[in-house]
Amino acid sequence: MRVVIALPLLALAACQVTKDDANDSVSVEYNQDVAENGVAAATNEAGNIAEDIVNDVQQSADKVGNKVDEVQADSKDTNRAN
Repeated sequence: MRVVIALPLLALAACQVTKDDANDSVSVEYNQDVAENGVAAATNEAGNIAEDIVNDVQQSADKVGNKVDEVQADSKDTNRAN
């Protein structure tokens, strides 16, 4: 989601502004290569973030699964003692 917010900023960063005091003029040029590189970097970062989230969720699921197994084992042991 943050990447979508950053896309207009990446497009703005691809603009190159040149001021010519001698001719009293300002020119703005759009550099497509800079824009493409910025989008590629943002896409890679989004992929890395998604991988981190998946890893965290898997680790949390494993921890929950381990706790469930412990509770089930404890309840079976308690039932046998009675």
